[in-house]
Amino acid sequence: MTVDSGTGFIVLRASGTMIAVDARTGERPRILYAGPDLPDATPEELEDLAKRQHAPGGPQQPIAPSWLNCIGTGHPSPPGLLAHLAGKHWAPDPRVTDVQTDGIGYCCITAIDRSSGVALHHLINLVGDSGGAQFATILSNNGDTPISLEWLSAICLPLDPRLTRVTSFTGKWAREFQTEQHNLVRGSFVRENRAGRTSHDSYPGFYLGTAHTSETHGLACAVHLAASGNHRMRVDRLADDTVSLQAGDLLLPGEITLKAGEQHICAPIFAAWSDAGYGDVTRKLHSFVRDDLVKGPKSRPVHFNTWEAVYFDHSPEKLFSLAEQAAEVGAERFVLDDGWFGARRNDRAGLGDWYVSRDVHPDGLRPLADHVRSLGMEFGLWFEPEMVNPDSDLYRAHPDWVLQVEDAEPIVSRHQLPLDLTRPEVSDYLFERITTLVQELDIAYIKWDMNRDIQHPGGADGRPVMHAQTAAVSTLINRIRGACPELAIETCSSGGARADYNMVERTGRVWTSDNNDARARHSIMRGAAYFLPLGVLGNHVGPKKCHITGRRFDMHFRAGTAMFGHMGMELDLARESEADREVLKRAIALHKQHRDLIHEGNYHRLETSDHIAGIAVVSADGHSAIAQLAVLDQHPAPHPPRLNFVGLDPAKRYQVALLWPEFVAQGAGSFAGSALMGYGLQLPQTHPDTCMIYHLEAET
Repeated sequence: MTVDSGTGFIVLRASGTMIAVDARTGERPRILYAGPDLPDATPEELEDLAKRQHAPGGPQQPIAPSWLNCIGTGHPSPPGLLAHLAGKHWAPDPRVTDVQTDGIGYCCITAIDRSSGVALHHLINLVGDSGGAQFATILSNNGDTPISLEWLSAICLPLDPRLTRVTSFTGKWAREFQTEQHNLVRGSFVRENRAGRTSHDSYPGFYLGTAHTSETHGLACAVHLAASGNHRMRVDRLADDTVSLQAGDLLLPGEITLKAGEQHICAPIFAAWSDAGYGDVTRKLHSFVRDDLVKGPKSRPVHFNTWEAVYFDHSPEKLFSLAEQAAEVGAERFVLDDGWFGARRNDRAGLGDWYVSRDVHPDGLRPLADHVRSLGMEFGLWFEPEMVNPDSDLYRAHPDWVLQVEDAEPIVSRHQLPLDLTRPEVSDYLFERITTLVQELDIAYIKWDMNRDIQHPGGADGRPVMHAQTAAVSTLINRIRGACPELAIETCSSGGARADYNMVERTGRVWTSDNNDARARHSIMRGAAYFLPLGVLGNHVGPKKCHITGRRFDMHFRAGTAMFGHMGMELDLARESEADREVLKRAIALHKQHRDLIHEGNYHRLETSDHIAGIAVVSADGHSAIAQLAVLDQHPAPHPPRLNFVGLDPAKRYQVALLWPEFVAQGAGSFAGSALMGYGLQLPQTHPDTCMIYHLEAET
């Protein structure tokens, strides 16, 4: 609901969220309040409540914050807009000229700096039923002189000053989405990424809470920047303890110049708030992704991916046999990974030559694709469209098609160079190759990989094009989706290095990590699920001996771990014992039985000791729940702790059953929801690297 008080103050309310805006004509646009709903509060009284006395040594007239805290306003915050016109007009002071609302949850405020012709269109959109808000800014050049843009944040979002703890998300290849906690001090907390993708080590999202916020209690906020390339996020705490957040594309020198009539749209941010802890914020984000963001096919068939089973050994006999074994244990989609094209017998050659290799597939891929479908599975195929091997026909024919900086030594990574997708002929080539193969082979799914950083994003004219390159990737995927509307796409970037909302909107599945180590997967999946629901996150059963860590795990632990996510397999089934294949088959059947609940239910992080990783998913009506408890190390006490469930209906009674692993499976009985949450259930004695799955069903 949008309410305009008639005074230029606007209030947007939806699903427990309130945003109050000062959009009076001739004034600087600003957010008065953004956070959990304040019932019956008006913008005017918020103005009165915020009035301060004069600060000794400060300006005679107080300077209120505005949407971008532009230099011309004199506000002491770092500005959310840095731009100039040939070195002049570097201190804009835009004022409101127009406001448009739809009466539901959308607002567009236009503010113009008269002296420079800089026009800003500030957008707010309360999205669906999630209670979250999207913010964005469009910069237009209404004058005659080109605008040189250096920095544009979607907004300088004011935060409650009680939010003094920041959780950021970092990591490395094969260890993505690790959380770090920081206490805000006066000054700035800044995360920057120059990888040309969202990166393994600087995910574009923050959580904020008070010193006392927990999963279930206290004020909390989350902000995500939907940027698939270089980006910057920062939180600034000023000397007066006011706090604000900025997020936007990190631009290279000279990257964006707007001529007369041109405009630039910044990457949007999505924000959610709650006064019921971090967990409630997570569920708001999940609701947004599931219900409003993901546009493609939403079915989540169990995968079999060939990579760790065969790598580049594409013997048709081996692949036919793998497909039969995959179907036998319950796979619903068979994905042929790297190695099917050109001279791609290893990772040093052939990338970019998207033609089926007759050396390894003399009859093409049609026989394999037909065989896969005859077994009741969909057929999927791996691509890495944005990269090329120097040892490839494509590169030999078009060496100018790569991103490069004049007079700089090319940086080869993983034997690859990045293609320049801002060149229409490059995107057209990739579009033709991918759509032709999808249509000829009736491909249901493609894994879209991107395996390196981009350090030299120079275009054909010598100017930096990283922002344009990122946009060109999105445009190409959109074109492919338009031509193949039923195609499912997964975003992969050496695992989870490009998993932002911009890519998820266009793909719908994230390869969370190249690391199939079942123990490591718990922290990786837990971190990724702060922003993405389990149904979006690929989670595979790997080999008994993990190829990345060298650790060994039994099938019960591997399969129990992979059940909570978009489940798949990535192992040579012929090397698994018959007994382990039977365990895997039963695990996949169990996943399918509870798949809708795992993917669509309300996600909860269980607060456990450090040696246990626990999550639960509860149906929207509170009738069913399923919980995963992974024991990762020895219990420090003689007996395991009790498990306190969350999200249940305290007025219901639940039948509780331990479903997995089978050797300890048991019915635990019937208990009140209030007791299961407030008192807890005693866990059984187990060895480390045991994954337990509990199911709860309300009695009728």
